[in-house]
Amino acid sequence: MDFSGKHILIIVENLPVPFDRRVWQEATTLKEHGAKVSVICPQMKGYTAPYEIIDGIEIYRHPLPIEARGAVGYLLEYGTALYWEIKLARRIYKKKPFQVIHACNPPDLIYLAAKHFKRKGVKFVFDHHDINPELYIAKYGKKDFFYKLLLFLEKRTFKNAVASIATNESYKEIAILRGKMNPDKVQIVRSGPKLDRLKLQEPKSEYKKGRKYLIGYLGVIGEQEGIDLLLESVKHITEKRNDVQVAIVGGGSYLEKLKQLSADMGLANYVDFYGRVSDQLLIDILNTADVCVNPDKPTDMNNLSTMNKIMEYMALKKPIVQYDLKEGRFSAQNASLYAENTSTTDFAEKIIYLLDNEPVRKEMGEYGYNRVLNELSWDYESQKLITFYRAVFAL
Repeated sequence: MDFSGKHILIIVENLPVPFDRRVWQEATTLKEHGAKVSVICPQMKGYTAPYEIIDGIEIYRHPLPIEARGAVGYLLEYGTALYWEIKLARRIYKKKPFQVIHACNPPDLIYLAAKHFKRKGVKFVFDHHDINPELYIAKYGKKDFFYKLLLFLEKRTFKNAVASIATNESYKEIAILRGKMNPDKVQIVRSGPKLDRLKLQEPKSEYKKGRKYLIGYLGVIGEQEGIDLLLESVKHITEKRNDVQVAIVGGGSYLEKLKQLSADMGLANYVDFYGRVSDQLLIDILNTADVCVNPDKPTDMNNLSTMNKIMEYMALKKPIVQYDLKEGRFSAQNASLYAENTSTTDFAEKIIYLLDNEPVRKEMGEYGYNRVLNELSWDYESQKLITFYRAVFAL
């Protein structure tokens, strides 16, 4: 079965496409199987065109007033996004009616944009990217009114969905136990990397800045990502040796704060913050790295979430050091060493061990690459997405 004649509207609020790799892989896969796909997403740096067509997919981008921090900021951001999602969805439906709204959180408000269309027979499916109640605890450390509100909105999102997608077993369990979803209506689709994008290539020594080794990090630069812990580990390493450079790739609300922290710690010559970069620059840097790291703090959010960076490291044959978190361990298995949680010294020592043991690095890199190649790449996960949509269209 292909999806010819079907129109799917994907709504994502926290990142633009095609920058959001998971969403873009889903969109292109559905397009390849015959569906017409439209996407609503925010305008962000590098992705500011309000409308464009890429690979046959229509992308509608809306403005956001701020990158939210704090309750008032989030209220403003989410309220603005919801307004534009409703407005653009109506414009798209008028142009060509869609049969499914595919909502990618955060936030868990997109079901409100779908309510009008449910009366027209449009199916609402939920692609569960972040567990927002746990994310709130990770950021603010409390279970107050806003935490309870997030739990309520999550439940409403699941209640309105005819089916949902989970990124791992932990998220599937949340959908069933907290969201009261029928287990048969929950499909795990992991964010497997596309190997035609993450190509292996020769390292480029300029990113090592004249040093022997490069440590690589890829991801969002936020409060709960543990970059502050990584900097403490780097400080420990540089107190013992001066042959290590660090490349931090990614953007986020804490980027400038962490640049300043790095400078205050005397690490400015050892740590390069690249911000958001092109795919090619990202691949150049990660192919040059000798060890890649995931310093995510051991919160419930991080423990239960699958981080895309882990599988992208593995796709490029990189050994990994991370803290011992449930889903991080499931993804990487023997491709990673696991530091004692929040021990920046242990994290640093495990990096040093790998730098000084090239055969171990190669063995771990090969293990991770083969795990992606044979089990976790998008070639496998995309088939699960198609199975999910066959079931949705059969409802």
